[in-house]
Amino acid sequence: MILPDGYSDVPAGKIAAVVTHLEMTARPASSPAPSGPWTLRHVVRPDLAWYRDLYRRVGEEWLWFSRIRAEDEKLAARLHHPLVETHALVADGRDEGLLELDFRTLGSCEIGMFGVTPKLVGSGAGHWLMRRALELAWSRPIKRLWLHTCTFDHPAALPFYQRAGFRPFRRQVEISDDPRLDGTAPRDVAKHVPFID
Repeated sequence: MILPDGYSDVPAGKIAAVVTHLEMTARPASSPAPSGPWTLRHVVRPDLAWYRDLYRRVGEEWLWFSRIRAEDEKLAARLHHPLVETHALVADGRDEGLLELDFRTLGSCEIGMFGVTPKLVGSGAGHWLMRRALELAWSRPIKRLWLHTCTFDHPAALPFYQRAGFRPFRRQVEISDDPRLDGTAPRDVAKHVPFID
């Protein structure tokens, strides 16, 4: 459905995000990998409680909620699929970043999840993790790497992805129940999105 020009009401109890889809269709020129005190750990068949804890720590302030609300069976089917890889950025012996690569579409890879915990924002860890993501994705026979971000993500996310070489190709509006109203997310997160209940 195409929204008409002008304002469209968002019902009370709902939130609306503008989603931007971005892609790259050729492997970017290699650049010197940033250094840092981080390692990347491939997590085979991730435990759902572990995954949701890291997902929450990375994205709760930005209203990431889809994987918290997902039914266990559906989330496990995705994360345990042999063509979906989950990686954790490890800092000081603790998982502090999340990278999910989805190779289920032939010739393509989606970065399904990407981010670092708030304590690593601005440290260079995100840039380091993106370099690892690009290396891992383009080591496979793909012709397209893509992801999406939205206005509920960190405000630096969209320009960060563009600097990494991704180009926007689609924009959508997503309307959902506000996760702070049903206990999926704490009521005190995402101050940049006011309550209307």
